[in-house]
Amino acid sequence: MAEAITVSSPISGSDKTLSFETGQLAPQSQGAVVGRIGDTMVLATANAAKSLREGMDFFPLTVDIEARAYSAGKIPGAVFRREGRPTDSAILTCRLIDRPLRPSFPEGFRNEVHVVGTIMAADQENRYDVLTINAASAALMLSGIPFDGPIGAVRIAYSQEGTWVPHSTYQEGEDSTFELVVAGRALPDGDVAIMMVEAGGTAGAWQYYQSGAPKVTEDVLASGLEEAKTWIRESIELQKELVAKAGARPPMTYELVHDYRDDVWDEVVAHGTEPTAKAVVIADKSERNAAMDEAAATVQAKLAEAFPGREKEIKAAARSLSKKLMRKRVVDDGVRMDGRGPAELRALSAEVDILPTAHGSALFQRGETQVLNVVTLGMPRSAQSIGIDDTMAEEQKKRFLHHYNMPPYANGETGRLGTNRRSTGHGLLGEKAMLPLVPSEEDFAYALRLVSEVLSSNGSTSMASVCAGSMAMMAAGVPTHAAVAGIAMGLIKDEGKYITLTDILGSEDAFGDMDFKVAGTSEFVTALQLDTKIDGLPAEVLAQALGQAKEARLQILEVMNKAISEPRPEVGPTAPKIISFEIPIDKIGEVIGPKGKVINAIQQETGADVNVDDDGMVGTVTIGSKDGEAVTEARRRIEMILDPPRAEIGAIYKGRVVNITKFGAFVNILPGRDGLVHISKLGQGKRVERVEDVVDLGDELEVRVDDVDQQGK
Repeated sequence: MAEAITVSSPISGSDKTLSFETGQLAPQSQGAVVGRIGDTMVLATANAAKSLREGMDFFPLTVDIEARAYSAGKIPGAVFRREGRPTDSAILTCRLIDRPLRPSFPEGFRNEVHVVGTIMAADQENRYDVLTINAASAALMLSGIPFDGPIGAVRIAYSQEGTWVPHSTYQEGEDSTFELVVAGRALPDGDVAIMMVEAGGTAGAWQYYQSGAPKVTEDVLASGLEEAKTWIRESIELQKELVAKAGARPPMTYELVHDYRDDVWDEVVAHGTEPTAKAVVIADKSERNAAMDEAAATVQAKLAEAFPGREKEIKAAARSLSKKLMRKRVVDDGVRMDGRGPAELRALSAEVDILPTAHGSALFQRGETQVLNVVTLGMPRSAQSIGIDDTMAEEQKKRFLHHYNMPPYANGETGRLGTNRRSTGHGLLGEKAMLPLVPSEEDFAYALRLVSEVLSSNGSTSMASVCAGSMAMMAAGVPTHAAVAGIAMGLIKDEGKYITLTDILGSEDAFGDMDFKVAGTSEFVTALQLDTKIDGLPAEVLAQALGQAKEARLQILEVMNKAISEPRPEVGPTAPKIISFEIPIDKIGEVIGPKGKVINAIQQETGADVNVDDDGMVGTVTIGSKDGEAVTEARRRIEMILDPPRAEIGAIYKGRVVNITKFGAFVNILPGRDGLVHISKLGQGKRVERVEDVVDLGDELEVRVDDVDQQGK
């Protein structure tokens, strides 16, 4: 067995160490690196197909995460005791890895590339996602696959003291107000080009802000992105050290695919500029797309005879011409394809109470982007269990869920319905943006599920989901701490000139150089997602983009506030009424009863849903029902169990048999009060062999109290 080659380096500003190892595991993989922080270990492998698949017109990069339960000493809970489909956490990690890696391959490289991250060990303290980005980059550097790396990545948490903590642990993240994941690569001048950012506020952010922690503003974000470069450089240098020590495989031979050649481009420009220039200025999406398709078809017909068999090249060149003309108009004239200026928002509208049976609903529209959000409130038991397979942390409950759906009809197209990595990622981004404003379980005992239905799409549906979700929660009576809105920004760089675009269209997203989503309240940022296609983003450009995004966010919040300015004082008539209160932990058994008989009887007789939980120190009872009187009655019964009335000696009570033993039957005569009717008293003077010969569980009896002990029994 080959010996491992290892490099390691301390992470500055912390007591952690980052290490990379290669040479021992997965020896047949073109690139294989084990990354490690603490006792969390990830095996990242990178492999590329030796030949190009015929007809491939895109770069087929696939990133997979294999989260193994054994990494945390667990056996999967599924029926077959095997890991199932990728969890949301794994899908999000796949997207985090893909986003900085994909732009780092040569343009025109179309060989299939497969990157796999296998979680080998999870110490349930240090996270695996950012570690996998670094290890995947290192594996690609060793593989011989053409890759413009290394790529370094770091997660930094903004502490309550106002400092950035590098490679934050689960606990450090929970104790912070905000977390940033930043990836980038080194530039020749020593600077770091930021390529990807994924960030969001924590569940405890609002509480920490109320206690005096500094808020995460646009200036704080900009400073965090600058500080992240230090730890990105450290990872990059360590990867270079690994390559120097282990040696990379010989570069693979490959053929670049050109979408079109110069001769086709020249003719498409000559024949297509005029009709395409007219098409790209049409404001309406469907009309613009139809005009662009017509212009492309016209060019195709004109050039078909001159370039037989090269239809794909003509089509690709026509698309590139559309991109060039759109960008040129913005740069030269400051006018976008729908006629807006760079910082101008599309028309906005907002409305609540769209669906009569929903617990809360809201419709938000920005231009041709329209999203309906629906809130459903449920008992705490409806919270999603997040196990070891999902986060590699200790098992926990997730009571706030946001799901995102975008069917094909949102773009006027046909296709398959269902979830995919994009919809999962967009749902989690919206969830991250709204989470800091959701009240704690102590203040609002409900589990919440928000569903965003994209009914029409033309840019920034994820941020429209945030706006609709914020309003829908207020309409549902969820006491959110503040309204939150989101906006998608774009960027065009041309000859050293940077132009930031507010509220980008779908086409501007595809043709631009940056996709930049920001969500927040009027005072602070709650989520950020950034992907760039260019090397380096000057600090002043980023600061200007963040400021421009805040101006747009404030305008959107004004429109939202006109629809609903604050949470309604109580949940709606269709929502369950839920109360929650604490009980002594030693009383839980009495409330539940033997085999759940007491709690089941309360639920059956009142119609309320009763749930009892504990944290090892105190019990928590949650009662819910659409009927408020049922909730009140269930609470009254439980309180009588906690402090039951005492039976009077000599009094006669009607009761119900709740337990049968060999020596008698226990009869419940008062809430929390059971009495024993001895077998000798059941036969009315006759000998009884078996208690069951006289009474059954649930039978009603009339009994007289002969004695009460010191405990009231």
